[in-house]
Amino acid sequence: MGFEQMNLSLRMALSKATRTVFLILAVLVTLPAVGIDLTVLSVFGGALGVGIGFGLQKVASNYISGFIILLDRSVRIGDLITVDSKYGQVSQINTRYTLLRSLDGTESIVPNETLITQTVVNHSLSKPNVRVALPIQVSYDTDLEQAEALMLEAAHDQKRVVFDDSDNLPKVFLKIFADNGIVLELAVWIRDPSEGQNNLRSDINWAIWRRFKLAGIEIPFPQRVVHLATPAANVTANNP
Repeated sequence: MGFEQMNLSLRMALSKATRTVFLILAVLVTLPAVGIDLTVLSVFGGALGVGIGFGLQKVASNYISGFIILLDRSVRIGDLITVDSKYGQVSQINTRYTLLRSLDGTESIVPNETLITQTVVNHSLSKPNVRVALPIQVSYDTDLEQAEALMLEAAHDQKRVVFDDSDNLPKVFLKIFADNGIVLELAVWIRDPSEGQNNLRSDINWAIWRRFKLAGIEIPFPQRVVHLATPAANVTANNP
């Protein structure tokens, strides 16, 4: 584990494999040393091994899956992943399970077999960049170019937003012409998703709200227009 030039996952896989080999060698050396003949135990050990093998299939599967994860490095310590509807950062890869720490501090114990047999979304496998989308609805009489400029200003005030990558610059999209207004979407990219997204969303939304309020841009609420029909004229006259 002291070879920092080697990948952390590979170091952990080698250390776990070395520990297992040493344990097996220790048993093989110790039993004859205390006078126990291994040949006598071979038949019994074979039958016991079959029984244990059937009973510990899941444990063995998780154990082998742990080595596969560490060796192929598809999931690494520190990665942000989504698996089995759970999202979080990989904090530990153990023999039987992987520890997933969510952004609210809770920890999930995910069996290693799950990471092998199910689809895993790795949000930081090749690049740590993560896209954060913030939808904003404005009224139909809004100057959209002004709204776009104010939303980009709000994004530029945030230090976590990426500005040095031409492919991942902040951008405003016109999403849809909805019933109550026009839906715009501010898309920004960050490199530190482990720091959380809700705090960034809140900061940008506050900045947009303040700028829209100063500019007089309305964020509409659901409303309905009701037209009253003119009542028909009463053509019947009462004669005295």
